[in-house]
Amino acid sequence: MALKVHLVFAGLCGGGFGTAGQPGESSLINHGLAILGAVAREAGHDVSLTDLRACAGWDQFRQRIADLQPDVVGFTMLSCHFDAVMQAARLVKEVHPDAVVIVGGPHPSIVPEDLEPHAEVDVIFEGEGEITFPRLLAQLERGETLPRRVRGEPPDLDLIPFAARDLFPSPEILDRDLRYPLPFVTIIAGRGCRYNCSFCQPAERMMFGQQVRRRSVENVMSELRSLREQLGFQSLMIHDDCLTEDAEWVAEFVRRYRAEGFRAPFICQSRADIIVRHQDLIADMREAGLDTLMIGFESGSDRVLKFLRKGVTVELNLEAARICHALGIRIWANYMLGIPTETQDEVRQTVAMIREIRPEFYSPAYYSPHPGSDLFAYCQEHDLSLIRSHEGYTRYPTEPKIKGVDYDFLGRMLAESLRGRRYSPIDRLALTARRLRIPEPIRQAVKKLIVRH
Repeated sequence: MALKVHLVFAGLCGGGFGTAGQPGESSLINHGLAILGAVAREAGHDVSLTDLRACAGWDQFRQRIADLQPDVVGFTMLSCHFDAVMQAARLVKEVHPDAVVIVGGPHPSIVPEDLEPHAEVDVIFEGEGEITFPRLLAQLERGETLPRRVRGEPPDLDLIPFAARDLFPSPEILDRDLRYPLPFVTIIAGRGCRYNCSFCQPAERMMFGQQVRRRSVENVMSELRSLREQLGFQSLMIHDDCLTEDAEWVAEFVRRYRAEGFRAPFICQSRADIIVRHQDLIADMREAGLDTLMIGFESGSDRVLKFLRKGVTVELNLEAARICHALGIRIWANYMLGIPTETQDEVRQTVAMIREIRPEFYSPAYYSPHPGSDLFAYCQEHDLSLIRSHEGYTRYPTEPKIKGVDYDFLGRMLAESLRGRRYSPIDRLALTARRLRIPEPIRQAVKKLIVRH
């Protein structure tokens, strides 16, 4: 007998209730839930989803559970989602006590013991769910009791169905400032990251294993063809942690993207050292449609970059930015302030670096000690953390995160780093010229003409 499976995305920490469909993070789908929904459908179950960002408040969610009376309610949980997931799980049990509540995602995979005291959670799911989740549903169909903790089996990424995007209530829209044409879609081509930054690892390896696993180029092309037929998408984000780490895969993707007739501009994540080392590859990506690179510059201090195990230098950061500007690739700059051991002079160095990079999109953060990372362990060992609720685990520069940091000073420095956003008309013309690949002599002649008049 088919089960009624209800999935819940409790990502309220990015904006709250009533924000679904707004440009930026609030509009993006959760691929983990969308793929699990597709898997459960494939197994013959009746699947629905609530995106709490689309709800007016908890009363609406309560009524939705009362109306649906699901057999299973599945949540995904980032650390910053913990409180919202627990609140939603309690409401599920109040309204429909017989529903089986399963919670998975990054936080349960890294610190499952945090969920142990919570009786409203029936199953704590660690790791990837595409193979193991439908097995749990089959056990429930047979009337079997599920274990309290389950470890998922990693799937072959080419064998799982594409994300069921229709489960989410609103279209995806990238940040308004970047002006990506609609329809806009996001895909994920792989899982894991081969790098060893102390603010991420080993948490990511705890979720996805020691090796990066990536879908075949043909599998990704198949999804893109499907999205072209269904949605006629006009722009794209490939949301891997570092798509460009596999140069051979990217080269084949670029070749096939062109051959398949795709012209939609796309955005993806990279690193400064890869951009500098593989300039020809980045240029080929630009010719195929690469519009924006998200780059983790992080700090303008070589000492801090080494402390973070970032594997780059300030000069590499600046050179990568120069390459992007020369190719007409827009820069989405990720950087952090308030890093453990960082001095005020080193904060100023970060601000100076960002001012020199002049990105098109600024994405600053106050360093947040995320569970499962080596830098989180460092903060615990030195009693540095000021985070008192799970919502504090967001990367947003909204509140103090660690001890020993002057956050008033950081606020001023953050504002200083953003001053470059106020482009002059000449700067805007130069950016447009780079993106349109207007030859340098013509650019300089036009600039002189504007200055003269």
